[in-house]
Amino acid sequence: MPKQSVSSFHPLAKGFHWIVAVLVFAVWPLGAVIGFIKDDAKTSFYLWHESLGFLVLWLMLARLCVRFLKTPPPRPAMPAAQARLADTVQWALYIALIAMPISGFLATNAHGFPLQWFGLIPVWSPIGKSPDIAPVISVVHYWLSWTILTLVVLHVAGALYHRVIRRDDTLERML
Repeated sequence: MPKQSVSSFHPLAKGFHWIVAVLVFAVWPLGAVIGFIKDDAKTSFYLWHESLGFLVLWLMLARLCVRFLKTPPPRPAMPAAQARLADTVQWALYIALIAMPISGFLATNAHGFPLQWFGLIPVWSPIGKSPDIAPVISVVHYWLSWTILTLVVLHVAGALYHRVIRRDDTLERML
């Protein structure tokens, strides 16, 4: 018997999802290794980490607009607790993936390094060099990085659970 077709997310939602996923898997490791890079190469790592992170911010804002403008497809039947967990992880990822680049942007500026997006476009900041708050914003940025990693692991585990264990169409909605 042929498998029924699955209603899926809007093509823009899918595109933003997968582009952000790829960028997160690039930005997170770039940020994680900066402390281990020789000083003469750090500037280049920071440039890419910050620029791609700032791109994630704009893509997430666009993705959020699509999310509010286009109704997502119905999810396959699942227990209420599982649906709440899925919603919680999804919305926590939205929040963290928006808060993370904002905190990084503000931390960099507070440390006295304004953003030059991809080395080309100067980006105005609401704060300048602020040594008093720079460490606090940096700590927020650091803990958001681990929060995002945890949420991504939960998100991928959920997708794999639905694909491998439940064998339902949850994953196909985003493919």
